[in-house]
Amino acid sequence: MDQGTAPPAPDPAPRHGAGTASRLTRRKPVERLVAESGEGEGGALRRSLGLWQLTSISIGATLGTGIFVVLGEAVPEAGPAVILSFVLAGLTALFSALSYAELAGTIPASGSSYSYTYATMGELLGWVIGWCLILEYGVSVAAVAVGWGQYLNELLGGTIGVTIPDALSAPPGDGGIVNLPALLVVLLAMVLLLGGARESARANAAMVVVKIGALLMFCAVAVTGVRAGNYTPFAPLGVAGINAAAATLFFSYIGFDAASTAGEEARNPRRDLPRAIILSLVIVTVLYCLVAAVAVGAMPWQDFTGTEAALAGIMEEVTGRAFWSVLLALGAVIAIASVVLAVLYGQTRILFSMARDGLIPKVFSRVHPRTGTPRANTLIVSAFCGTLAAVVPLGRLADATSIGTLFAFALVNVSVVVLRRTHPETPRGFRVPLSPLLPALGFGFCVWTMAGLDAVTWTVFGLWLAGGLVLYFAYGIRHSRLNTDAAHGGR
Repeated sequence: MDQGTAPPAPDPAPRHGAGTASRLTRRKPVERLVAESGEGEGGALRRSLGLWQLTSISIGATLGTGIFVVLGEAVPEAGPAVILSFVLAGLTALFSALSYAELAGTIPASGSSYSYTYATMGELLGWVIGWCLILEYGVSVAAVAVGWGQYLNELLGGTIGVTIPDALSAPPGDGGIVNLPALLVVLLAMVLLLGGARESARANAAMVVVKIGALLMFCAVAVTGVRAGNYTPFAPLGVAGINAAAATLFFSYIGFDAASTAGEEARNPRRDLPRAIILSLVIVTVLYCLVAAVAVGAMPWQDFTGTEAALAGIMEEVTGRAFWSVLLALGAVIAIASVVLAVLYGQTRILFSMARDGLIPKVFSRVHPRTGTPRANTLIVSAFCGTLAAVVPLGRLADATSIGTLFAFALVNVSVVVLRRTHPETPRGFRVPLSPLLPALGFGFCVWTMAGLDAVTWTVFGLWLAGGLVLYFAYGIRHSRLNTDAAHGGR
């Protein structure tokens, strides 16, 4: 184990005989979280990821569906001021990113905010956050995979003039029988993940380079069509429009925390995880603002009608040739595939940590001795996400990923303050400046954004949480390793 992860002696286990209330608030010691880093059933995860691979994981999970799809929905809400909406949404994400950076450099565990909350606010809240992350990662994999099929059809239509029929490219309820492209991209990501963390990280890094190149290509080509008059009036719908678009665009920033799920496979987690999280958010925000500025300059904001192919349409309108839009569709296919890969990776590592803690079955923490990956975990998660993407119209369930993410982000900001008080001497690779002010702002921005979501989204979220609590009290609370350790008087 490297010097960045050498643990002090673990805290003693909880006392035997603790009541239900104390079991709900029992905390997993930070020292124990660090000591168990990499451990799994029958093997250990391998530390093979450097700064660039970690940064690519976060960019891969973030940069994709948002800019290729959500931009067309946000521009009608804010007009040219959508550029400010991207900045506002990025600022909301930044406050939480700073908290993630400190916690990732302090507790380099694969569980991300689940582990941070477990260590600072107790098992019940830790479970709730883990359950929210399953919603964020698992459902968003399926939602993104569905979008991949749409862009694949656009690419096929522009190159060979043939598209996959609706019966095989849409789920029941959306005019089809099964969405085979969505299932295919999940299975491709699964194959890469089964090969090992280093191999899948290399594939993801290559795809990240391609999609950044595609967006820069869009800017270089579309800037020739920019007209100054398209920027006036700059904020036709006022501050309310800017805020509304920012809430819509927050979806575009979901995923920057993905690097924190690689805490047990990073070579130097205390140094590299904080850098990767902040660097990825900066790169993504700059790209978003640049693309938005060029897009609204090249096409009047009134002409954005919520189309999913806004960027491709601008390219074709500016150049008068379908070639550029086809090339952009290729970039979108690769971009969205890398989102599926990075998010699926994060989901498996969160479940790995929860299984190691006993809150879900141990099969999810079983590590294959040859590849050093949680193979059974990857197969189960891929089968679930692939089936969900292939046959279920996601609808409002996909919208609920944002609220689950914001809830997790809010508690991460609280965790930073709690950990500063309870473990002030624990080594940190990064410290949030102006704490507790900035974590408080991060918490406030998350709550404010959650309040702007509609009643249906809140209802779906409430039902999801209720289902999670049933599972916790039926299985997790009894099988928790802290519970079994207490029953035996120690670890």
